[in-house]
Amino acid sequence: MRDIRFENVTKSYNDEVIIENFNLTIPSGCFFALLGPSGCGKTTLLRLIAGFEKVDSGNIYLGDQNITNVPINRRKQINTVFQNYALFPHLNVFNNVAYSLKIKGLSKDAIEEKVKRVLKAAHLEKQIYKNIEQLSGGQQQRVALARAIVNDPEVLLLDEPLAALDQKLRDKLLVELVDLQYQLKTTFVYVTHDQSEALTVADSMAIMNYDGEIEQLDSPRQIYEYPQSSFVANFVGSTNIFEGEIEKAGENWVFNTEWGKFGVIVDPNKSFVENKKKLLMSLRPEKIWITKRTETEMDNVLKGEVISLIYSGLSTVYNVRIAENKMIQVFEQNDEKLAKENIEYDDKVNLYWQNNNAVILER
Repeated sequence: MRDIRFENVTKSYNDEVIIENFNLTIPSGCFFALLGPSGCGKTTLLRLIAGFEKVDSGNIYLGDQNITNVPINRRKQINTVFQNYALFPHLNVFNNVAYSLKIKGLSKDAIEEKVKRVLKAAHLEKQIYKNIEQLSGGQQQRVALARAIVNDPEVLLLDEPLAALDQKLRDKLLVELVDLQYQLKTTFVYVTHDQSEALTVADSMAIMNYDGEIEQLDSPRQIYEYPQSSFVANFVGSTNIFEGEIEKAGENWVFNTEWGKFGVIVDPNKSFVENKKKLLMSLRPEKIWITKRTETEMDNVLKGEVISLIYSGLSTVYNVRIAENKMIQVFEQNDEKLAKENIEYDDKVNLYWQNNNAVILER
């Protein structure tokens, strides 16, 4: 197994720079997600790995092998799964998956053994001789996956492969993708603009901004819980952003805003944190406890009024106005086993959170 490395890669289309002096290492054997807004260069990176596009400058390595100028037909260790499946409609499931093995000239027995093995891994053993038009969208996507992995590639590139599917089916296939990658130990590189998909599948992920730059490279948990920029905090999930000034208070820190003064825990590795410096504070909606009661054990509190609420079965999202110019979003998990307050429109509420729930960011 070999990692994938971009070294100072630049790529332009029609004189528009898409990525510039781009550097990234994708570890071997992991499920890696490239997450970012549309047009940031995610798919371009995938196409450069696959060989569909050529770099303007820089190099791409697979382990120690420089594959920058290796033709696409010689990158046999890299396969791609597209959003539109690209299956052969005149061939059944078995022959779609077996196609590349037949081109290679493998024996009939070897082809049958390999095809049946990957179809079982993709939960398609009962559809093995069905025609493509008899399959659901999810089954067709699994055929495309099986066809891509039957050659035992080192790297499997997935370009928004579930975008055309409905939410329920997408959720099901995400779990199956994770299971498949775990079985195969193949490096999966998954491109998406959907942050929930990336958080679900990835061992490691890179967040790209609108300029095609990496804002943060980390595990999904670290990226969500400890974003390194306001872009990451806003793009991955929802958050409440406060502008203010950080201030040293003895051994502790406080964050001063026009809506109040709040205790915070500061990561000592954040060199940008200086006394009296203007910064940002990020507070995830689910980190806030909403109640009409008055509590004394929580570190921080804001008073507000419920302006709207959205009930979605598993959860309720409250929009709370704390000042004329400031709204706070609060996310509460619904659990009928727990005694819950009945909080409605126009209710006066208190919002509580602990010091370690907030993250300090640069402006």
